[in-house]
Amino acid sequence: MLDPVLLRSFLTVVDTGNFTRASEHLHLTQSTVSQHVIRLEENLGCRLLDRTQRHVLPTEEGERLLGYARSILRLAEEARESVAAAQASAVLRLGAPEDFMGATLMPTLAAVQSAYPRLRVEVEGGLSHQLLRRYRDGELDLLLVKQWEVDADCDAHWPEPLCWITARDAPPPAPDTALPLVAFPAGALYRHEMTAMLETSGKPWHVRFSSPSLPSLSAAVAAGLGISLLPAACATAEHRRLTPEEGFPAPRGLYLSLYARSRLSDAGLALRRALTDYCEERAAMVTPPPA
Repeated sequence: MLDPVLLRSFLTVVDTGNFTRASEHLHLTQSTVSQHVIRLEENLGCRLLDRTQRHVLPTEEGERLLGYARSILRLAEEARESVAAAQASAVLRLGAPEDFMGATLMPTLAAVQSAYPRLRVEVEGGLSHQLLRRYRDGELDLLLVKQWEVDADCDAHWPEPLCWITARDAPPPAPDTALPLVAFPAGALYRHEMTAMLETSGKPWHVRFSSPSLPSLSAAVAAGLGISLLPAACATAEHRRLTPEEGFPAPRGLYLSLYARSRLSDAGLALRRALTDYCEERAAMVTPPPA
């Protein structure tokens, strides 16, 4: 295997015409450059330079080596630049709730990535407690998560009101019958709050449809499979909100919390600002004005 260091010394001697100028160009001692050429000649088993002339010239074997040497050094430089560029590319790992996984966050991410073309965002969805654990374990750089109580290291938080919903044309739930629920899997925040409120009010219930996907739950309610407790932002024209007069008191609200590492790249800081702006706008839309 030809050592690029030796090849560079050989090429520089040929290009400059002598060892003195080559050593100055390479910022090495003349003896070091000479030793590089000697080692290269020993590796190849032939003389590469004619040192009998005042202007050092390549031998026939040296001429054959020149093109290969230039190609090897060029490829080595291209490889170095490619790896350096990959290292310079920012990779940000963002955790977000399921209801943010579709088109919701895409304009925000696209705007940041247009300003940082090398930025790569890896978005992870999941249940809030799972995402928070991954953030605590250092697997995520930024995190949007739903919480009942905000932790001390939270970067910013916004109200996340909830509401009871049923299908738009569904009749009021019959009294003294088990309510069919559309719910997240066991352990999810919304499911826990929903079942706890029903137990407190003495309403019987059973889970009729379960999914970890918020769009699936929203569609299931719209199709008449049951009622659910979901973020107010998810209520659409296909849903009807259930009222306290129907036996469904207003639930306590959650918080949408943003967590961010203290040491973020410029791209990471830009994404944090963009997420903050997005959450501010979202909170203004979903939070009812004061009475």
